[in-house]
Amino acid sequence: MADVSVRPATADDVSELARIQLDTWRLAYQTVLPTEILQSLSVDSIAASWHAAVTAPPSPGHQVLVATEGEYRVGFTAFGPDADRQPADPEPESTAAISMLLVEPRWGRRGHGSRLLAAVADLARLGGSRRLVAWVPVADTASLQFYRSAGWDADGLRRDLDTGAGTVTELRLHAALAEDEPDSEAGSDGQEAPR
Repeated sequence: MADVSVRPATADDVSELARIQLDTWRLAYQTVLPTEILQSLSVDSIAASWHAAVTAPPSPGHQVLVATEGEYRVGFTAFGPDADRQPADPEPESTAAISMLLVEPRWGRRGHGSRLLAAVADLARLGGSRRLVAWVPVADTASLQFYRSAGWDADGLRRDLDTGAGTVTELRLHAALAEDEPDSEAGSDGQEAPR
């Protein structure tokens, strides 16, 4: 079996995070994001944002994790306190939000997405969170299927994001973090990782 792990991101990972995001979005998000947006992105512009997220997060609860296989970085996730609380949210102060979870498509179906999701759940629970949320584009059927296979469900909220080159409609998915949930890789059955 390959040597796989999830660990906190460091400044040395930033350029690879940016490359993974750009490559993944250009391949898997062709039907999700407007072409103009995808063409305007560069590794350098994306890396600047990830550098700040990794080296100077807005709070101790904001974290970026990297999935590895052998010597390769194959995916990553970013999460933190939910900054987009809604009036009817249950216990908004104990809700964490995943802002991005990507596995490069060529490394998909190897459990990396499930390991990242399990690590987020463990760390969020340790930080006092009892609920996780993630906004996922309606057109990103692979990610929707991935989250649902891990026990997440839509909570009824939907939003339209104006990208400047078109609109992206997203659903909010959520999952409860049980206090007695075992440290496991639930859902690591090889399901396609989110893109």
